[in-house]
Amino acid sequence: MTAKKQPLILVCNDDGIFSNGIKALADTASEFGEVQVVAPDRQQSAVGHAITVTTPLRAQEFTFDGRFKGKSVNGTPADCIKLAHNQLLDRKPDLVVSGINHGSNAGINIIYSGTVSAATEGTVLGYPSIAFSCTDFDEDADLSGCKEVARKVIRFVLENGLEKGVTLNVNAPSGPLKGIKWAHQAKSRYVEEFEGRVDPNNRDYYWMTGKFELLEKTGGTDIEALDDGYASLTPIQYDLTARDLLERMKDVEL
Repeated sequence: MTAKKQPLILVCNDDGIFSNGIKALADTASEFGEVQVVAPDRQQSAVGHAITVTTPLRAQEFTFDGRFKGKSVNGTPADCIKLAHNQLLDRKPDLVVSGINHGSNAGINIIYSGTVSAATEGTVLGYPSIAFSCTDFDEDADLSGCKEVARKVIRFVLENGLEKGVTLNVNAPSGPLKGIKWAHQAKSRYVEEFEGRVDPNNRDYYWMTGKFELLEKTGGTDIEALDDGYASLTPIQYDLTARDLLERMKDVEL
């Protein structure tokens, strides 16, 4: 009788292949199967779902402490998942996980996040996919609670699967895990300011700063769960159709 292969888990992120977060996630994922890491060779935060179309992609062999095989890619998180799917893996993954990101990807951050987009690309390609983020931006943040929630969610998805087209977006505070709450994405935005400056060559440039603004005061949001010290677990989808409006407009002639 042929032994059943372990699940293959593809690990990516947007903070780059050298970040502590991806090492923590790879370590946790290894408890459930074979781990392959394919991630950007440098910081790629806030690139969203960008893909590279004008320059060639290159993948370099990479090893974490002699334990995990992987490749660093000179592209975006979405590039990494596409390339892994098409060229770099010997077999198709059973699960795609992205993170652990340093910094929250709750609320409006979902649409800017390269970490979330890596997981979303996995969903587009037909794989159960999860994004993990820690609210603490410190590279040396205590990721123990994030690893615990990752362990619970990875086990759940491997055992139960996910609905087609759905990605799980998970955020957790640093430190020990208080608990996990299912939550919806909070309505929010950034209020940006651009400070104008002049470089040594007398050319204008602009430095963006911004303040996060929560637009939703009702309960059940990912931001509320995090503010209360819990991890948030949000099912998201890449289908952007406003279905309620579409249904109402079907008989409207323009």
